[in-house]
Amino acid sequence: MTTNRPLLGITIGDPAGIGPEITLKALKEEEFYRTSRPLAIGSARVLERTREQLGLSLEIHRVKEPSEGRYTAGTVDVLDMDNIDVPSLRMGVVQENCGRAAFEYIQRAAEWAKEGAIDAIVTAPINKESLKAAGVPYIGHTEMLAAMAGSREEMTMFQIQNVKIFFLTRHLPLVEACRKMRDADFVYGGIRRAYSALSSLTGKMPTLAVAALNPHAGEGGLLGTEEIEGILPAVKRAQQEGMDVVGPVPADSVFHFARKGAYDAVLSLYHDQGHIAAKMIDFEKTVSITLGLPFLRTSVDHGTAFDIAGKGIASPVSMMEAIRAAITYSSKKPGP
Repeated sequence: MTTNRPLLGITIGDPAGIGPEITLKALKEEEFYRTSRPLAIGSARVLERTREQLGLSLEIHRVKEPSEGRYTAGTVDVLDMDNIDVPSLRMGVVQENCGRAAFEYIQRAAEWAKEGAIDAIVTAPINKESLKAAGVPYIGHTEMLAAMAGSREEMTMFQIQNVKIFFLTRHLPLVEACRKMRDADFVYGGIRRAYSALSSLTGKMPTLAVAALNPHAGEGGLLGTEEIEGILPAVKRAQQEGMDVVGPVPADSVFHFARKGAYDAVLSLYHDQGHIAAKMIDFEKTVSITLGLPFLRTSVDHGTAFDIAGKGIASPVSMMEAIRAAITYSSKKPGP
């Protein structure tokens, strides 16, 4: 067992979802204690109930500070926020108190990460409706963490096998995302942030491919003008500044070429463009990594799965991959 194992803060997500379940299922694996010091951040009583439901023999060890953790296999160290009334908790249901609790877990993890008390954050899924019910003014993890860190350079990156995918836009209606592609400055800003984050992550001058928006990259304007008006000028500007950027590459082929090793990463223009590609490669093993923050954050790439919450059948594969990614990259400086 190494003496410099990274200390990971693992938020358990919405208590009514599958977050507590996949957290415990992942942390019963001995491998993570050989290579890291995992610390759950959430409700100890929620984890204890989940442990009983799953029939696990794990010990739940409450701590107040990371230094109090044991970090040994068979024991799950948890910062006990104690902010959920477990007897009244309804699994698989949107609840205001669950949205508030999940937000508080993230706040604590961000505070510790900024202070350097933990080396990386790993997040279980949260529910947007629960957050809204709790009055949380953010739609997702990335927006929360960027605000907490005071960052404007954050970028979401998916990693799946050898493919890395950045997202120019995330939680926007498709019509709004398409409208933004006409703004060359907006597209350039995304290229610059993605390229800087990728360079920092890989430690080299990488090749970044920018996906096209329209079929056949617009066919010179016959199938749409967004490439001409915004995307191509942004790519050319990046190239003039010394970035190894190519595109716009038709979206029906760019991810295939990335998988073959032609590019180090792809900049997807909108949410589903990159999500579909990643999940078709391997749905369960896709990991989300937030770069451009003053700390590293990795996450599962799925939701709270309210339909199966509390049934003991949730797969921990994505959580395990997120932990592995945090271990791999926690010694690197993410983002620009």
